[in-house]
Amino acid sequence: MVGDISLSVLFAPVLFGILIFLKAWGLAFTAVVLFILVNHRRVYIILKTLPRDLRFLYRMSQMKIQSNYFKNNDLSVAGVFAETLIKNPNRVCFYFENDVWRATEVEAYSNRVAQVFLKAGYKKGDVVSLLMNNRPEYACIWLGLSKIGVITALINTNLQKKTLLHCLNTAQTKGLIFTDQFISVVKEIEDDLLASLELYQLFGTQSNTFKRRLYDLTKLIEEASSDPFNITDKPGYRDHLLYIFTSGTTGLPKAAVMPNSRYLLAALAATCLLKLTEKDIIYNPLPMYHTAGGALGIGAAFIHDTSVVLRPKFSASSYFTDCIKYKCTIGQYIGEMCRYILATPAKPSDNQHTLRLMVGNGLNAAIWHRFVQRFKIPQITEVYGATEGNVNICNLDNTVGAIGCLPRCLPQSVFPIAIIRINHETGDPVRNNRGLCERCDLDEAGMLIGIIRQNDPTRQFHGYVDSESSRKKIIMNVFKPGDKAFVSGDIVVMNELGYVFFKDRTGDTFRWKGENVSTNEVEAVISSVLGLKDCTVYGVQIGDMEGKAGMVAIADPENQIDFNTLANGLDQELPSYARPLFIRILESVELTGTFKLKKVDLQAEGFNPERIKDALYFRKNKTFVPLTTELYSSILEGKERL
Repeated sequence: MVGDISLSVLFAPVLFGILIFLKAWGLAFTAVVLFILVNHRRVYIILKTLPRDLRFLYRMSQMKIQSNYFKNNDLSVAGVFAETLIKNPNRVCFYFENDVWRATEVEAYSNRVAQVFLKAGYKKGDVVSLLMNNRPEYACIWLGLSKIGVITALINTNLQKKTLLHCLNTAQTKGLIFTDQFISVVKEIEDDLLASLELYQLFGTQSNTFKRRLYDLTKLIEEASSDPFNITDKPGYRDHLLYIFTSGTTGLPKAAVMPNSRYLLAALAATCLLKLTEKDIIYNPLPMYHTAGGALGIGAAFIHDTSVVLRPKFSASSYFTDCIKYKCTIGQYIGEMCRYILATPAKPSDNQHTLRLMVGNGLNAAIWHRFVQRFKIPQITEVYGATEGNVNICNLDNTVGAIGCLPRCLPQSVFPIAIIRINHETGDPVRNNRGLCERCDLDEAGMLIGIIRQNDPTRQFHGYVDSESSRKKIIMNVFKPGDKAFVSGDIVVMNELGYVFFKDRTGDTFRWKGENVSTNEVEAVISSVLGLKDCTVYGVQIGDMEGKAGMVAIADPENQIDFNTLANGLDQELPSYARPLFIRILESVELTGTFKLKKVDLQAEGFNPERIKDALYFRKNKTFVPLTTELYSSILEGKERL
């Protein structure tokens, strides 16, 4: 790899030491001078990045030591929590609105949940899906289920109808827990649910509209015992804990497997990399059905003495108000949250918080400085990680725009994360004459991958419930015959200091409002609603906003599209973040035969009406309206609701 740290840089001190030992002073001096002259730039890079890299490697070593302790003692998340409970039973785990949940209360509630489902006949390996907004009971429910080995499938609260039903079926759900807020959503799919699936309503007045039996989970939990219990088949380190749904690269959402080992690793990453202490309080407004909010956000409350503030949903205007109220020291964000917060009216209390850092991903470089300066944030820690994969990096030193870094004091060939060359049209790896992948040069965009080593908890790939989907995320014969790697699907670039910057996504996926969107799924819905096949969906950049908004190109030479019908159909079948904002009407049917090849060109052309002769439309309220030059300007200026 051009620009990589040569092995000679590492072996030079050894050679110098040998010469000194042999008292060959002249040769030693000459060797040093020659080495510096030949490798002066590489030596400079190593010295400049060494403090950063040593800090990162040290914290990673701490994480590895603790991870090995969990592994060697076969500890589950519940097992680790039990150990922390003995040490400090009265510590605060969660703050929620005006409630305070101490460790003893989390333990009691989770025990009651375990007793309810144990009595109902649930056993290790069964799956229960959970559909509810953020609150302490959310974490306590899956913790309680995990105590009897039941896997909890965390359902995205934006899903409905076909997509929701798909997730329940994919997870092979035996029971569904939902709060009163989602009664109508569950009712819509009741007739299509398996007859054996049991429904449990939590909170609110018990609904009487269901045809099948609906269990009152609130009552069952209140009546259950909170005492500790024993089971013969106790869950351990490698047992499955959660299913977290991700859109992957194609099709409907996929259930990513998160065993206890991976959850503990995610919690350790937050604990070690952020140097969490018992004095830290994390502000977590992120959805707990994703890894960022449900593992990084609350994991430290289970394995450490750190407290977490939970909020039902993100509110830009309440973000720093809440941080001040709860005296938070760490704030979480994702995607465009920081932009929304920055757009709120300035007020004197903007910087009266006690945050020592904010952690997340997706803070756009264009607003980074303004955000930090206005709110006086001492440190921004960007993190990158794939829910189902083994690629995890972080930016620990405030480098604007970087999603992480790779150490420069080591040859990249010994590091388990790499950036490889790909065909940017197909997303496939470029192979050399030996059939192996090639590392990208510095400043060359390529695919981020993680070498898989199943005997190493930090390098394991657990994949999806569906084995075929897992297979598609793995490439073989990467850098040597027989090795394999997880393919992230993200295109990144690394500079000579080792900082990694996000560029784009490969395949048929784009990211919008912090969620991955499968173009195949959106195309299928549009084709079904309109009764056509000739359409293609892709993501387009809107100014300097994080992610890409959905756009669809449709062949409609006869102008037969009913935009009201299309908008209504999209609303019925897709979550809000997956609905296209823009439509491009193509006049020539012949173009549709090469849509897959032209998707890159369509994406690059964007939605500028001054550049595109085809008719353009924008999603406004309940329909689509013509995209004029004036409307285009308003969108770029942030005046239109997206």
